[in-house]
Amino acid sequence: MSRAVVVVQARVSSRRLPGKVLADLVGAPLLTRLLERLALVRGTSVAVATSTDRTDDPIAALVSERGVTVVRGPLDDVLARYVLAARELDADPVVRITADCPFADPALIADMLDVYTAVRPAAVYVSNVCPPTFPDGLDVEIVARAALEEADRATLDRQEREHVTLYMRRHPERFGRVNVEADEDRSGERWTVDHPEDLEFARAVYAELYPRQGAAFDRHDIRRLLELRPDLAALQPREAAGSRG
Repeated sequence: MSRAVVVVQARVSSRRLPGKVLADLVGAPLLTRLLERLALVRGTSVAVATSTDRTDDPIAALVSERGVTVVRGPLDDVLARYVLAARELDADPVVRITADCPFADPALIADMLDVYTAVRPAAVYVSNVCPPTFPDGLDVEIVARAALEEADRATLDRQEREHVTLYMRRHPERFGRVNVEADEDRSGERWTVDHPEDLEFARAVYAELYPRQGAAFDRHDIRRLLELRPDLAALQPREAAGSRG
């Protein structure tokens, strides 16, 4: 029987900060910390989609050691990786998360899965990025398996194959979609890891919250911490306007 599966796309060869998914985050690789959080999403299982390139062997080994399913496919054709994962895991829908988001919020993902269930079959794509209102790093995209397969058949465009849902966003007439918005627009804040300063911010926040709460802290805990600790808030990089999406 098909089920919702959270599929994390991960590779070592990041253009901006190579190896970031294996960088230390309070004593374990960043990817490990993310997987701990995603294991808390109710009603789902978790898998990692990485590439067959040998540079990604450390990711496959780490994920397998944790007992998490790993699916390997083309390095730059991430859409193909997601289709492969959906088929191998009999996943429907697929929840897309990127491995550079150590603050991914299990409660937010679960809430968005509830939205997805409520709007089916009229919508096949539920996200919080069209337009974004949550901090960058809390992005969630939920896609029907049939929609992934349709996009896979329809496009050869390099960008659309690297950015999994781009084809769907460019063709709203073919893919019914719903966007989930935050109570307040904080889309200019960076809670993701693309640059060294992002990693510094993530380490500072984790150092405060992880020892007390483990992987269970959520976006509200982070917000309260930043309000109480202006010094930590000052570490938070700001995103250039228009750089997301």
